[in-house]
Amino acid sequence: MSSHDPQPHADIALRVKAIESLLIEKGIVDPAALDAIIDAYEHKIGPHNGARIVAKAWVDPEFKQRLLMDGTSAIAELGLTGFSSEHMVVVENTPTVHNLIVCTLCSCYPWAILGLPPTWYKSFAYRSRAVIDPRGVLQEFGLEMPKSVEVRVWDSNADLRYLVLPERPQHTEGMTEDALAALVTRNAMIGTAQVSPPTFSNELADAEVAQ
Repeated sequence: MSSHDPQPHADIALRVKAIESLLIEKGIVDPAALDAIIDAYEHKIGPHNGARIVAKAWVDPEFKQRLLMDGTSAIAELGLTGFSSEHMVVVENTPTVHNLIVCTLCSCYPWAILGLPPTWYKSFAYRSRAVIDPRGVLQEFGLEMPKSVEVRVWDSNADLRYLVLPERPQHTEGMTEDALAALVTRNAMIGTAQVSPPTFSNELADAEVAQ
């Protein structure tokens, strides 16, 4: 069976549905509560929330200043607090500083803002090596940090969660806040990636170089 065969995913979906039906039948799970949880993860919780925060900071200097001074209050302005995101510190990437988030004890993570944590974030390998060899970890994610750039590692805990404010990519002047948010990935807000400019901007940049 090839790795692209959808059958394994279909089997898992059927098993999940069977377990769900059994739990509902036995009265262990309330269907309405389950629907509310699914709706929350599909529409209210996820990295699109963090992307909104980042994009607003890119276009609104006053909001950015408030965000970096008191992340919790600034994020609350957008109604995005709660669900393991009550106490937030936002750290900014710059041309000379790159930030990386980890939870060395377990997997503390701002769920309301970034959604479900990726599997690698919870792994022992990441939790231990991010502190010992952050540059090596970033390299494995395809991110080569020059020696001139300081890499700072921030350790989340049960009381405090961190969010990376990535650098705004070049050639995004004039883009709307929504369009900017669409560029921001979950990994960029953890610090294992940078935000890439849109494809058309790359083409324009190549044209400028050609001239």
